[in-house]
Amino acid sequence: MRFLLIDRITEIVPHQSISALKNLTLSEEYLADHFPGFPVMPGVLMLETMVQAGGWLIRHSEDFAHSTILLKEVRAIRYNSFVSPGNTLQVKMTVRKRTDGIWDFTGCGTVNDNSAVSARLLLEAFNLADRNPELSESDAQRRQVYRELFQQIWKTAD
Repeated sequence: MRFLLIDRITEIVPHQSISALKNLTLSEEYLADHFPGFPVMPGVLMLETMVQAGGWLIRHSEDFAHSTILLKEVRAIRYNSFVSPGNTLQVKMTVRKRTDGIWDFTGCGTVNDNSAVSARLLLEAFNLADRNPELSESDAQRRQVYRELFQQIWKTAD
């Protein structure tokens, strides 16, 4: 993950669902070009926010057993409204089923209770060493980084 789009995880039910927030601010560089004079979150980043939320659910549910989570397939994606600076995209991902490292999700993103995006996603969880044993150290480093990031965005109530 080169950039983190999830600002905060608000609810997580292992193996079932996750709710998370992405606060869109005018300081995000890509808004200067998308679109000049009418800054909005690109649709691909709305999708990526849902992918990252699903990835956090997988990591947490499986105690960070996998270093890599990839988007395998997107189905029935719908963009329903814009997300503008000052808005918060609230993402909810729900597990439909999981089989052999493939997690099937339904997801939606809302702004002020209005639908902004919805889709069905398939995410694949695996370790790089499963495909190349020389990458086991990279797996360990990645898992540690994700554990540390997770602690920053998931703060349980005291």
